[in-house]
Amino acid sequence: MSAALPSVPFQRRALLRGAGLLLATGLGGCGFALRGAPKFGFESLRLAGSETTPVSVELARALAGAGVLVFKSSTPPSPEGDTGQVVLTVLTDQRERAVVGQTAAGQVRELQLRTRFRFRLANAAGKLLLDNTELLLERDISFTETAVLAKEAEEALLFRDMQSDIVQQVMRRLVAVQA
Repeated sequence: MSAALPSVPFQRRALLRGAGLLLATGLGGCGFALRGAPKFGFESLRLAGSETTPVSVELARALAGAGVLVFKSSTPPSPEGDTGQVVLTVLTDQRERAVVGQTAAGQVRELQLRTRFRFRLANAAGKLLLDNTELLLERDISFTETAVLAKEAEEALLFRDMQSDIVQQVMRRLVAVQA
C-alpha cells in the first residue's frame, strides 16, 4: 500500500521562489546599490600642516586607497612639477580628556573624550575650496579606579573609533568638492 505524497512541500517551495523573485525585483527597481569607491574631483592632493598626527596619517592612507595620489609637505615636487591639484592643510588635530563627573569625595566617575580636527582645502592656485572646517566628536566614558587598565584600553578604542569617524567625514566632504 503506498501513501500519496503530500503536495504541501512543493507548494511551499513555489511560494518561496516567488517571494524571492519578487524581493529581488523590488530591490533592483528601487535603486538599491552597494556604496562604491568615492569619486573625487581631483587626482592628487598635497597634505600640509600637522601631517604626522594619527588622523592625518589615516586620512592619507584612506585617500591613497581611494586612488588619490597623496604628497606630503616633505615630499619634493615630481619632475613633471606635480605638487598636487589641491592642498589640504591640517590646522588642528588634538585629543582632549575632561572630567565631567565626580563623587562627593572628589573621585572621578565620568570622563568626556574629545577629538577635534580642523582643516581647509585650497586648489594649487590658493583659492579656497573648503574654508576652515572643524569636526568635533565627543564620547562619554565611565571611570573607576579599580579598573584603570581596562578603562585605558576602552579610552584608546574610543579615540580610534572617533579618528576613523572623522576620516570618513573628511572623505565625504572631499568627494563633494570639485577642483
